[in-house]
Amino acid sequence: MTSYPRRDPVTDRLLTPENSALILIDYQPTQIESIGSMNHHALIQNVVMTAKLAKTYNVPIVLSTVNVKSGRNKDTIPDLKKALGDIPSIDRSSINAWQDKEFVEAVKATGRKNLVIAALWTEACLTFPTIDALAEGYHVYPVVDAVGGTSQIAHETALRRVEQAGAQLTTNAQLACEWQRDWNRTETVPDFVKLLLGAGDFINLGD
Repeated sequence: MTSYPRRDPVTDRLLTPENSALILIDYQPTQIESIGSMNHHALIQNVVMTAKLAKTYNVPIVLSTVNVKSGRNKDTIPDLKKALGDIPSIDRSSINAWQDKEFVEAVKATGRKNLVIAALWTEACLTFPTIDALAEGYHVYPVVDAVGGTSQIAHETALRRVEQAGAQLTTNAQLACEWQRDWNRTETVPDFVKLLLGAGDFINLGD
């Protein structure tokens, strides 16, 4: 039972902690409350899990909100902020985060071409930057169990659109296994087990 030597984690065709960045967009109270495609509690638990996975594997994270500074909206939900720690948030006025200079600069500053993305809503704040990032040569991986739309049909139609544009859909379970890849990487196994195997409700899509 001998694993091949680890492939170059930067050029690996699969996702690795070294070639990925996590993008989190608009996990704010108003957006959460307007989701109609899945259970709100499950949505929060799932995106928190996504964030914790990124922290476990030291994946850089770009966090963005909309209309906090203008006073029209509240900041990132507390559960997610707690999981993220002191990561700064980039506030914007544009629905499409890719049309915000500071956001795009933050993404480019990660130096990563594989963007794992979770955003609310699926039909807007996930779809628009995904299509723009793909057009600029990025590979985009929406975490489908950590995103939601205003209705089931809006969510599913948006996922079809981004997939047709070239996005590669993923889930928390797949993401965890892809970043972990080998049980011989023992330093991250405890958190992998705790997050994925020990918290089944985190990956429950619910009604």
